[in-house]
Amino acid sequence: MLSPGVESQLHNLPWVCEEGARTPVVLRSHIDCGSLLGHRAVYRMCFATAAFFFLFTLLMTCVHSSRDPRAAIQNGFWFFKFLVFVGITVGAFYIPNGSFSNIWFYFGVVGSFLFILIQLVLVIDFAHSWNQRWLGRAEERDSRAWYAGLSFFTLLFYSLSVAAVTLFFIYYTQPSACYEGKVFISLNLILCFCVSIIAVLPKVQEAQPNSGLLQASAVTLYTMFVTWLALSNVPDQKCNPHLLTNGTVLAGAEGYVTQWWDAPSIVGLIVFILCTLFISLRSSDHQQVNSLMRTEECPPILEATQQQQVVGCKGRAFDNEQDGVTYSYSFFHFCLLLASLHIMMTLTNWYRPGETQKMTSTWTAVWVKICASWAGLLLYLWTLVAPLLLPNRDFS
Repeated sequence: MLSPGVESQLHNLPWVCEEGARTPVVLRSHIDCGSLLGHRAVYRMCFATAAFFFLFTLLMTCVHSSRDPRAAIQNGFWFFKFLVFVGITVGAFYIPNGSFSNIWFYFGVVGSFLFILIQLVLVIDFAHSWNQRWLGRAEERDSRAWYAGLSFFTLLFYSLSVAAVTLFFIYYTQPSACYEGKVFISLNLILCFCVSIIAVLPKVQEAQPNSGLLQASAVTLYTMFVTWLALSNVPDQKCNPHLLTNGTVLAGAEGYVTQWWDAPSIVGLIVFILCTLFISLRSSDHQQVNSLMRTEECPPILEATQQQQVVGCKGRAFDNEQDGVTYSYSFFHFCLLLASLHIMMTLTNWYRPGETQKMTSTWTAVWVKICASWAGLLLYLWTLVAPLLLPNRDFS
């Protein structure tokens, strides 16, 4: 949608460079219509994707086994689902602009906030699985090499986090300015230090034997990553030297050259793709993460049934969800709905459609990402202290 070839074909649509009842948009001299067009096209494409997954989120609610007729829609009818998606997409591109983009921006803000939290849950899940498997191999083979590997990566993650904080203070703060950035960096550093200490407290270790510094270091590194994303959206050139103003960078004394991507956007897109694949391909080895993500390992009864079916049905496909689904269909589509909103905000660099006078990042993007980092740390802290605060509840 942001490529020149596609943009040229979109100029015939009713919402291109018009506001409301065919009122031309007033743009600065160095902002051409294409700069605005690409962002609005991404909004409509992601609206179609989000609407498609929202439809299936509702449709798949309370599907508990493959005996439910709706389960066949989840696992088949691909041609008809493709037709539905194409129909929604075509319709989305003929929605008159009006206040559509302005309202959809706020949906994107909320969805992106929630997806950043889901990404953190996946990071915790990955670290827990990694820690458990390497510790298991260390015990099985009686080798210290696995312990050394865990220690190496823990130290690596903390070293990268400290290096990131140093670079943040160098590039995103000024001695007599940028007080918001200084507060954000310092506060996140202190919070990460606190959760790291809590993760290795004797009482926490007793209640959570699998808790350790590897998970805390991964959460710390991810928090620094989200902090970087937030600082890269600060709409102040003095505090953000890599600010993308108007989707462009100054090319000379007179002209501007279009630039849609910066380093945080590229890294954020890579993390988004990895997390989306993680959601799609596996359930968790960690029970609390399974509870949060609405997934679970195969129950013993189902596992025994599946083993019998494998013996008797080798070489043929069989239904392994007759007694219960292995993941929540509805929540799976809800995660993809949030992923659609997150990628919309990432691709448009959190541009706010109503601000046609100045196409740049906003403080909304900064606060959403910073608050997401705080909420993520609180969520991780809860997984550590919940067994201590609620001793009568089973967290195994």
